[in-house]
Amino acid sequence: MSSVGKVRRKEIEDQLSDRNLYANRVRVYPKSVRGIARTIKTAILVTCLAVYYVLPWIRWDRGPGYPDQAVLLDLPNRRFHVFNLEFWPQDIYYLTGMLILAAISLFLVTSLLGRVWCGYACPQTVWTDLFMWVERRIEGDRNERMKRDQGPPSTDRLLRKLAKHAAWAAVAFATGGAWIAYFVDAPTLLREFFTGGASTEVYFFVGLFTFTTYLLAGWAREQVCTFMCPWPRFQSAMLDEQSLIVTYQAWRGEPRGHGRRDAAHAGLGACIDCNACVNSCPTGVDIRDGVQLECINCGLCIDACNEMMVKSGQPKWLVTWDTLARQREKAQGQHGRLRILRPRTLVYAGVLAVAMSVMGVALASRAHVHLSVQHDRAPLFVMTRDGGLRNAYTIRISNKTLQDAPFTLAVAGVKDAVMAFGEAPEQRSQVLDLTVPGDQVDTRRLLVFGRPERLADGSTPLELTLRNTQTGEMTTYRTVFMGPAR
Repeated sequence: MSSVGKVRRKEIEDQLSDRNLYANRVRVYPKSVRGIARTIKTAILVTCLAVYYVLPWIRWDRGPGYPDQAVLLDLPNRRFHVFNLEFWPQDIYYLTGMLILAAISLFLVTSLLGRVWCGYACPQTVWTDLFMWVERRIEGDRNERMKRDQGPPSTDRLLRKLAKHAAWAAVAFATGGAWIAYFVDAPTLLREFFTGGASTEVYFFVGLFTFTTYLLAGWAREQVCTFMCPWPRFQSAMLDEQSLIVTYQAWRGEPRGHGRRDAAHAGLGACIDCNACVNSCPTGVDIRDGVQLECINCGLCIDACNEMMVKSGQPKWLVTWDTLARQREKAQGQHGRLRILRPRTLVYAGVLAVAMSVMGVALASRAHVHLSVQHDRAPLFVMTRDGGLRNAYTIRISNKTLQDAPFTLAVAGVKDAVMAFGEAPEQRSQVLDLTVPGDQVDTRRLLVFGRPERLADGSTPLELTLRNTQTGEMTTYRTVFMGPAR
């Protein structure tokens, strides 16, 4: 390394040694505001919480012997009940489809409205907003909380802190218990939990979700959105200059300065530099600095700024929902145009429409019977006394309806093929009758007898067709019939 390079390296090391590379968290004290954004946010908050807490308690009659909870992920019986729909483990691809739909919808909404999911409907945002509301009810608004926290310790401060954390713990406990109620019958869970009859797993997971809710919504708050959540890191790939986001109209607001806008302040812009937008932000962002990773696009700064604009006698919407392209045009004296239909949104909307159509058709045509066949490995075939061949299979018939269903099983593809169940090998027929109980899997041993004319490489195709004699629904399984190579 040259002498110049060594000197430069020494200078950089000296600068880094003098710089504090770690900064303590600056606590955010969001101020409560009123306005259109707060009204929408509250409505979505109440709706999401109501759905989450009430849904496990809704009853749905499925008949005797079946769970009557409308939405229940029944892990012991490996069933997922959603009102009138029942999903089996074989239906896992529906979950994949729903996740794909959710992802595409999120991409489309983000390209149109920015990080609006994070600002209004994300569980972290919803519960953080609820915890902040509890905090304000007990400790007061921003200035009161800051004054109390920065002042000397007192009995009033201690009691309010204890009351707040007790309320947070109660909300977190209700949240954890409600989540477990989606996996266990809600009334049964409530009764067994408080009588000591619940399982160890129930107590563990209720405690786990109570702790995580208390930690993330009560303590971590904006740290989750800023540092833990991966979505802000790649949301920029969904945004463009036509995305509608929370925007500060710098062309109107700068240069900023205090005081009313009169003749004495003729050279100033509309921004009175009151920091109301910063004080109301749940993540502590100054929207006047432009688009930032920490901004969750909730719009509370819009409400705060509108209030101050009214007080200072100026038009509202200095901070507004707009696109960067329109803001650039407005700064040049043009009106600007909002472009909703553009290649990015059209692609997302098209893909979403196709995915929704595929999911709709799949649900509408969802089979209520499933047949699986497994050929015996040893022996692969048996020579019968009359010179024919016999193959053995294990068949599993899934009846996905809640009623017992009569079926017929037919065989095709092999000359003179007949079948018999393993428990009655002498009762052979080309078509067998059987009944499968509702919501059950019937496993049987099946024997197939035949005289194939030729066996290429020791096997020939064989088809087993299962038909519900009441509904006419059919399913066919293609397997092989094996024997000596001829």
